[in-house]
Amino acid sequence: MALEHLFQGSALNTVDAKGRVSVPAFLRQVIERRGDSRSIVLAKHEQFACLGAYDPAYAALKHAKLERLLEKEETNADAQLEYQQRNLMAFAATEEVPYDTSGRIVLPPMMRRKGGIADLALFLGTGETFQIWNPKTFLEDPRIPEDMKDIARYRLEERGVA
Repeated sequence: MALEHLFQGSALNTVDAKGRVSVPAFLRQVIERRGDSRSIVLAKHEQFACLGAYDPAYAALKHAKLERLLEKEETNADAQLEYQQRNLMAFAATEEVPYDTSGRIVLPPMMRRKGGIADLALFLGTGETFQIWNPKTFLEDPRIPEDMKDIARYRLEERGVA
């Protein structure tokens, strides 16, 4: 099942003391094109020190991907355990948050902690999903390509933060 609408682009938004942040309009448009929901599912990213985010309809696609991985590894004795571990991370360690008419969500405290989100949130479209980073963490991660770091620096300069 291919997704017709993909998340792309970047933005930097302020997070207030209560954890409220505006989700960029270009990301909300994709969520609304994919379904009727006006909410976002947040999870700790599997590889990076950030949050992964997606629309609720994507959860079914994510589950199907995990099932296919298990089918490929049925002969592997550790496959079932790995499948269960991935399912826990993919579904138990998530929170669905609605956004209001102005596009604001409240980042739950656990998700802020898991993603290391403080007073700024860097939103990055990554195709099927998008990521929410603390821009400082993003710039310090040696696995991030320099061209992407330059985009983050530009977003910080735009806000007069750099």
